[in-house]
Amino acid sequence: MSAPTPKPRFTHFALFVKDIARMEKFYTDIIGLTPTDRGPHPNVDVDMVFMSSDPKEHHQFVLVSGRPDNIEFHLNQQMSFLIENLSELREIRARAKAAGVEEIRCRTHGNALSIYFDDPEDNMIEIYLHTPWYIPQPHVVDFDLDQSDEEVMKKTEEYCRADPGFMTAPEREVIMAEMMGL
Repeated sequence: MSAPTPKPRFTHFALFVKDIARMEKFYTDIIGLTPTDRGPHPNVDVDMVFMSSDPKEHHQFVLVSGRPDNIEFHLNQQMSFLIENLSELREIRARAKAAGVEEIRCRTHGNALSIYFDDPEDNMIEIYLHTPWYIPQPHVVDFDLDQSDEEVMKKTEEYCRADPGFMTAPEREVIMAEMMGL
C-alpha cells in the first residue's frame, strides 16, 4: 500500500523589499494586514515583518529587507488577497486612492471580481472576491465598481452565462475535487 499523496495548502508568502517600514505601512493601512511579529533573522542579515489577517495563522505574508536597489524585474506576477464582498472591495479601493495610488483597475474573471494596483515598490496587488460562477480561465473584462452590488453581480452573471464553459462554482468544485483525487 502506498502512502497517501500529500495535499499541501498554500499558507504564506514572503517578499523581499527595499523599504520595509514603507511597505509595512502600506500593507497595514491599505490591505488591512496586522503585523504579528518582527525582528532580524537569526542567521541572515535581513529584517522581517510577519503579517496576517487570520488569528489562526501567525503569518500569511512576510516582508523581508534586502531587495537590491538595482533589480527592477519582479519575479512574482502578482499577489492576491481574498475578501468577502463588494463593500470590502470598495473600501480597499478607497484606501488605495487616499494613499495616492493612481491606477486601480477593476476586472472580472467571471469566477472573481478584482481590483488591481501596485504597491509602493511596484508589485502588483489583486484584491478579489469569489462569485458563484465559473468560466474557463483566463478571462478578463472591466467592470464598474461604482454600480450597485446587484448591477455588478447581474452583469457578471450575464457575462459568465454567455460563455460555453459556464457552470456554477459548486459544480466546478466537484470537478476540481475529482482532478485532485479527493
